[in-house]
Amino acid sequence: MSDVTLASPSVPDTHVEVLRPSASFNYVRLKKITQVGIKSIYSHGLRSLLTVLGIVIGVAAVIAMLAVSEGASYEAQQQFRDLGASNILLKSVKPAEVEASSNRGFGPPQAIIYGLTNADIETIRQTIPGVTNVIASRIVKKTVWNLGRSMNTDVVGTSVDYPVSRNYNLRVGRFFSESEVREHSNVVVLSDEVVQELFPIDNPLGNTIKIDSDYYNIIGIMESEGFSNLGTNQAGSSNAAPSRIFIPFTSSRTRFGETTTRQTAGGVESETVELHEAIIQIDDQEKVIEVGQIIDQILARRHKKVDYTVEIPLALLRQAEESALRDQIVAGAIAGISLLVGGIGIMNIMLASVTERTREIGIRRALGAKKQDIVLQFLIEAVILSGVGGLIGVFLGVLIPVVISLFWGMTTIVTPIAPILAFSISALIGVIFGIYPSMRAADMDPVEALRHE
Repeated sequence: MSDVTLASPSVPDTHVEVLRPSASFNYVRLKKITQVGIKSIYSHGLRSLLTVLGIVIGVAAVIAMLAVSEGASYEAQQQFRDLGASNILLKSVKPAEVEASSNRGFGPPQAIIYGLTNADIETIRQTIPGVTNVIASRIVKKTVWNLGRSMNTDVVGTSVDYPVSRNYNLRVGRFFSESEVREHSNVVVLSDEVVQELFPIDNPLGNTIKIDSDYYNIIGIMESEGFSNLGTNQAGSSNAAPSRIFIPFTSSRTRFGETTTRQTAGGVESETVELHEAIIQIDDQEKVIEVGQIIDQILARRHKKVDYTVEIPLALLRQAEESALRDQIVAGAIAGISLLVGGIGIMNIMLASVTERTREIGIRRALGAKKQDIVLQFLIEAVILSGVGGLIGVFLGVLIPVVISLFWGMTTIVTPIAPILAFSISALIGVIFGIYPSMRAADMDPVEALRHE
């Protein structure tokens, strides 16, 4: 009887990690499965890199957009905080119909009377409980001179409490005193912008400036603004006064009067405004909005035309906070789309990987690997891809706001929750978008998988 040699079936030259069955799923088994997943990712380096790139962009976009949104929100809210959460701002406003008639330039010169009055302020002070202080101001636009240099600026006649009420700080010198207000003294405090224009080299303290025919001694300089002037309806940057100069209220009323004149196309127009601004300080922040509504009702009864505005920084601050929350949700949702696209990319690559490795899966199943081993292997690969992409994305997401602040001067704030949230979502996406490919791989019939070419 001749010997018969049975040819063994040919096995493709493919490296297959075999996990021997065990009674329980332990740490060693998990470590082995993880190593198999890492080897599979490493063997398809370029494909894995492109897959990770989608997660990197998504995570970085989420963190960067939330940082920019948070910074813009902080700046907007800080403006209202600078106005004082316990303050109410009243301003004189020229009525729309008066503005329209004066712009047409027809008829004889007009004498326009509008705005807040001293009687309004006195009524508010006496009738509304909780009002601790009223700081009235007059604002007159004048040409200010220092020798041959001049500039047009707002001359604010106000009281000694004005800087504190608006959270303004002095860079050098001091603000005027109560005695100087009583004596109608010719003293002035300059904003830093005025100093740069009129005193580019010299120290202004102790010098004088000329307004009309009077000279005023310079006793202080306000801090420089952190960014450009935002207009008369906002406080500008924290602790910095807009481009104005400040003199005692009594000096303003004595030197300039309550009536100003200007040349128009139709002739000369005169305006009489007793007060341009008033800051009402309240003792209880919880009552600020209610008191503001009462003040609005009082002024509505005293004025036939709407020639004033009532601004409540606390109400504006709350509106800004609500608006900021909406903006952050929108920004996060838009950036989250990038993460979703990255997750779809992971699923696509994992499904392609399952198809390519069908024979490997069949061999592993035939040699004793369980369904849970196959599921876990592909799930670990998906989580590793999303986790690595998440870590790189967090690094870039924190770096991008720093670059934006350095090169564009924008305020950006990276809150601790943003990187944590973005990374957690990226890891969750790896799990969610890795489940279906891993289940599909585990559900393969081992016999059919072995026959796959």
